This record gives sequence, structure tokens and C-alpha cells, in this order.
Amino acid sequence: MKEFKYGVDKLTPGIAMDIAEGKIKGVLCDSAETKINSGFNNVVEILKKDEAVYGINTGFGSLCRTKISKKDTAKLQYNILKSHACGVGAPVDSILAKLMMVIKVHSLSFGFSGVSTGTIQRILWHIENNIIPVVPSKGSVGASGDLAPLAHLFLPLIGLGKVVDDGIIYDTETILKKYDIKPLHLHPKEGLALINGTQFMSAHGVYGLVRFARCLDNSDIISAITIEALKASATPFHKELHNLRAYEGNVYVAQRMRALLKGSEILRSHKHCNKVQDPYSLRCIPQVAGAARNAFLHLKEILTTELNSVTDNPVIIDKDTVISGGNFHGEPIAMPMDYAALAAAELGNISDRRAYLLLSGDEDGLPKMLLENIGINSGFMIPQYVSAALASENKTLSFPASADSIPTSLGQEDHVSMGSISSRKFNMILDNLENILSVELLLAAQAFEFRRPLKSSKVIEACYEYIRQKIDFAEEDRVFSDDILKARDIIISNRLVEIVNSMTEAEDKNLESKFTVY
Repeated sequence: MKEFKYGVDKLTPGIAMDIAEGKIKGVLCDSAETKINSGFNNVVEILKKDEAVYGINTGFGSLCRTKISKKDTAKLQYNILKSHACGVGAPVDSILAKLMMVIKVHSLSFGFSGVSTGTIQRILWHIENNIIPVVPSKGSVGASGDLAPLAHLFLPLIGLGKVVDDGIIYDTETILKKYDIKPLHLHPKEGLALINGTQFMSAHGVYGLVRFARCLDNSDIISAITIEALKASATPFHKELHNLRAYEGNVYVAQRMRALLKGSEILRSHKHCNKVQDPYSLRCIPQVAGAARNAFLHLKEILTTELNSVTDNPVIIDKDTVISGGNFHGEPIAMPMDYAALAAAELGNISDRRAYLLLSGDEDGLPKMLLENIGINSGFMIPQYVSAALASENKTLSFPASADSIPTSLGQEDHVSMGSISSRKFNMILDNLENILSVELLLAAQAFEFRRPLKSSKVIEACYEYIRQKIDFAEEDRVFSDDILKARDIIISNRLVEIVNSMTEAEDKNLESKFTVY
């Protein structure tokens, strides 16, 4: 298995996801351990001076001027984990909690947080054995780091909290006894280092970015099937047009559409029709989906920087330099996640418009509601209602969480990012987007059948054949929610994207590589 060296190698969203899914093994190499030990020894030296240093021998937040005695510095670290573990709401998915640990280990391994190797090794034990802490989804304001969720994440290190083992939730004490492991003894600064950071919102950002990439890729394919089903024009995808307004996302989507439609018999069949222009939801696919891809690129760049950053406070540069700053503040990633959430909502909006067009019928044999015998059958009317409802819900979720701030800690922490809410909303919008695209996929495949005996491109025909292996053509009304679920499974499996990638060659491989999560 390929290895990733924490604190040494560059972590990308894709690599972080691969580690969390067990496809790559994260390890501590000698050079990382040297940096970690150096940082830990710096804390030891700082304590010998008996000077007030935030979080090492002082209270936290608005209690930063309260000096803590040497004998209580260890207890201070236990108390911060316990007192800050007050999150509420449903637990996050275990993959998100695991991602949080992966990202935290990488940040701690740079050696500027003052934690011990033993503490990091214990976190790695949880990752490698898939014993994942239970983390409530709500309670972080995204500055001073993700305090509440990170406190829950690391309660198991001191024998408290709950963990998931093989899908079952246990008290941590039960699991430690099962594996004959004792709770950790925390050293000065370690409790604060564990809960300070942006790992909750970063993990949600990584998870969302991976899902967003999948939606973008599937959207291109589904759009191409819709283009064929509606006998729309491929002229708006011409290379010359997009070179005149060369946003990377727009150029890439136009390239993809050309590759998907290349050699289509359906396109040739209506080359000289009397239609002058198609509606915007067809004609402006590169501009709208391209803008969403531009947002993807921005978030990918920001998250990659964040994943390779130290977001602790204070930061231990050396035994003589301790800097109390604001690297924990989530604003740098909160705003891009709000931007990406808006982009995902817009991708859903234009997909819903295409679904609506597919129901309209035309003089070339496409029946209204996509069934021949309408009246006794409602056809695909209501799946588009669902799409419309989800698109509207996404609009309400698109207000930027980062535009808000509420003072905390008696005013010491008087401006916060709300990045945790940005990141959760991003994934809520993606939940809806996956279903909106599923509706378009279902309707596009149904409409596509009415263009027979004409054939599309080889790649679209291969995609259509796969869709029909999972979802039958509808002759009459049935429970279409089952079909929507099957369509969503197709999107999440990414199988259509794999088919396309195996059958097409990118015009610009450098540009294509930018739109991956690596």
C-alpha cells in the first residue's frame, strides 16, 4: 500500500480522503518525529522559565490572564477537553471524524504545537484500527478553531466520550479495556493543541470537494444526454468561442461537451433545422457549469493550503519564541466554502431547468411528460416537482454563513467565521444537488429513447447502455422515487465518469488534472 508521510509530504484533499478510506497508509517518519520531539522539548523548556504563556500555564479565552500553577498545568489540559466537549446535534459521519483526525495529525506533525509523539501515535491507532470518535455536528463558531467538535474527537484519548467500532457505538472505556489500552497522560499544552484548529470545517470541506467534483463530472455527461434528447445544438461548445472568454472552467466544460458529442448521428440529423438558438440552460452550459468549476478550483487551492498549515494557538516556534495569533480563525476557508455552496446550488438550478424542458414535448416525437399515453398516466411530471423543490431549498441554503459573526468568550473572541456552518451547508446543498442531477439523468435517459433509431456518439451510447442496466425505460406510471434512488446510485458510483474517461482523450491534460481533487 502506498504511504503518506505526515508532516513531510504535501496533503491534498484527494490524498486525505484516500487515507481516511484506507487506500493510503499515513505514517510518521523519522524526520517528522524529530520535529515533533523538538516542539515538545520546547514546551518543557518554556515551563522551566515560569513565565505566563497562553494555554501552557494560563487559562483559555477570556481567562487568558489567569495564571496556572506548575502542579495544575497537566490538569488544565484534561479540563479543557472535558469542558469544551459540549457539542449538540446528530453525530457526523464516521468518515468525517476520521478525516478530522488525519488532518489534525498532519498539522501536529510539523512540530509547532508542542505535543508528544505518543499522543500522535494514539490518534494514529484510532485511524488505523477504524475506531472512530463520536463527534456532534453542531457547536463550533469556526474561530478559536473548531473547539467543541475537536474536544469530542479527542475525549477518547483520555478515556472519555464515545467511539464507533465496527458500526456500533461504545463508551470509550469499554473499547480501551477490550484492546487493553490505558488512557493517555496529557502533557502541558497538549489539550489546547488538540482542540485548537480548523479540522472540523476542513474535513467537511474535503468531503464536500470530492462530492462536488463527482457532481461536476456527472453533470457534464447528463447535460450531453439532455442535449441529444432535445436535439439541441453543439455550436455553443465551439473551441473558438471559448478561447475568446477563456475562463478555465468554461474552456474545460466546452472541451468535455465536444468530446462527449463527437460523431453523434443525432447531431447530424438536425444540422440544418430551422431552430436559431436553444434556451440558456442548454446554450450556456459551459458558462454556468464552467463558473461552478471555477469555484471548485478556488476551494481546492484554499483547502490544499489549509491542509498543510498549522492552525494551532499559540504556535511554538522555538523555546524562546511563542506566538499567540489567529491561525485558528476559519475565515480563509469559510468564504470559499460559501462560494462553492452557491456554485453547487447554481449547478442544480440549471439542471432543474433542463429537466423542465425535457417534459415539454416537441414536434420531432418527444411526448409531453415523456410518456406516450398521457392522461391516465402523469408521466415524469412529479420528479421535476421534486427537482424544483430541491433547487428552491438550495437557494435558501445559499446565504453565506461567513457573513455572520457573534461575539463569544466575553468578547475576547469577538469576531468568528461560522466556517463550520459554511462547511455543513455546503454538504447539505450537495445532498440536494445529487438528487437534482438524478432527476435530470432519469428524464434525459427516458427522452433519449424517443430519438431511436438515431444513434448518439459512442461514448454517450455506452453511458446510456449502462443507465439502462440499472433503470428500465418507462412505458407507464410507476413509483419513480425508486428510479431516482437508482439514478443517484449511478452518480455516486461515478461509473459514467469512468466510462467516459476510458473512451475519450482530454484536449488539454494539464487543464484536466486541475479538476481532480489531487
